[in-house]
Amino acid sequence: MKYVTLGKSDLQVSRLAFGTWQLGGDWGATDAAAATSAIRGAADSGVNFFDTAQAYGFGASETLLGEALRGLPREELVIATKGGLRETNTGVVRDANAKWIRAGVEESLRALATDYVDLFQVHWPDPKTPFDETAGALAALVAEGKVRHVGVSNFNAAQMETFSSTLAVETLQPPYHLFHREIEAETLPYTRAHDIGVLVYGPLAHGLLGGNLRADTRFAAGDWRAKSADFTGATYEGNLARVEELRVFAQSELGVNVGQLAVAWTLANPAVHVAIVGTRNPTHMREALSAVDLELDERIMIRIDEIMRDGAPVEGPSPEMP
Repeated sequence: MKYVTLGKSDLQVSRLAFGTWQLGGDWGATDAAAATSAIRGAADSGVNFFDTAQAYGFGASETLLGEALRGLPREELVIATKGGLRETNTGVVRDANAKWIRAGVEESLRALATDYVDLFQVHWPDPKTPFDETAGALAALVAEGKVRHVGVSNFNAAQMETFSSTLAVETLQPPYHLFHREIEAETLPYTRAHDIGVLVYGPLAHGLLGGNLRADTRFAAGDWRAKSADFTGATYEGNLARVEELRVFAQSELGVNVGQLAVAWTLANPAVHVAIVGTRNPTHMREALSAVDLELDERIMIRIDEIMRDGAPVEGPSPEMP
């Protein structure tokens, strides 16, 4: 396993992080035993970075992760969570006010069964709460030792700049994959200029780049993709054709599967420190781990761009999704 310092923080993390969004219910039912096996297998293979969030089942994902990591040396783990979303009777809403941020951190600590989190990230920008209020609350939690480092998720450059006027943003967690590259224009240049650690989520395009989806795939009950326009119709089928071309190229040129190519592609960007891979399958985790050592030269990168030229953007979910 390769390790990297996450931006200007002192966090030494594996270049692959285990993500736990898939364990909170948004992707259908979870087999806890299989998920635990995948988490422990990742740790045994050198992964020390685990990313979760309060909103992943509002305690479900964090609790499962905490139980899976029990017994491992806490000082050797880097546990990241996110907050600033709140569950209501009408759905999930953005809420990063000081009171809810503090309450969320306390709930996350209980669910994870830990005294502190190494990295707390504001899950989404909240337009109703001034950034200085959120940042001030997190600064207090840092002073209390409940949070070691502070980052943001799904923020753009201007939002990070404003937030940092109160408390320096140390990390950013944005979506990034072959079907979603908009952060290359402004966001990644900003993070490089300000030494902000970047841990990208969705490197497999929410399963699209995993190589197992077909035009007739039916998603499980509760899986957000079942309601997403990105996974239905002609646009979806066109993107599947791009994935098939990538699959053939990955196998013939590098002897790897398309998922491994997709993860390696994100890590090939010099502004990206870590790729977050979430799975409930230990075999998929082992495959992803090998992508960390996969080197993509200029010829390979150019060919990938050529294959993706006609790919349609895949945006992924947001809190406002029904």
